[in-house]
Amino acid sequence: MDTNAFAHSGDELDRLDDAAAAAAFRRLVRHLRHRHDAQNIELMGLAGFCRNCLADWIREAGFEGDRDSARALIHGMPMAEWKERYQREATPEQIAAMEASIEKNS
Repeated sequence: MDTNAFAHSGDELDRLDDAAAAAAFRRLVRHLRHRHDAQNIELMGLAGFCRNCLADWIREAGFEGDRDSARALIHGMPMAEWKERYQREATPEQIAAMEASIEKNS
């Protein structure tokens, strides 16, 4: 996805101090690390983004690591370990909700 897809000229968010934005981002990531019960498929279905999206976005923003290291940073552990420990099988309803939600991102 284009990193500027949601950017708006004159948006007050663009005036937010980078230190405050970084602190809020870190708090969001730590919150998601704590809330393993919030499955990525559910996040995608409700909000159109998930932990993996955050990993992609930090790479697009300049994180120099590869995809696996970005995901490990966001998940707080290697992706394979996170999936084994916390990820449940997605239901057809969750997949349908995710697909409908992603359409709203365009």
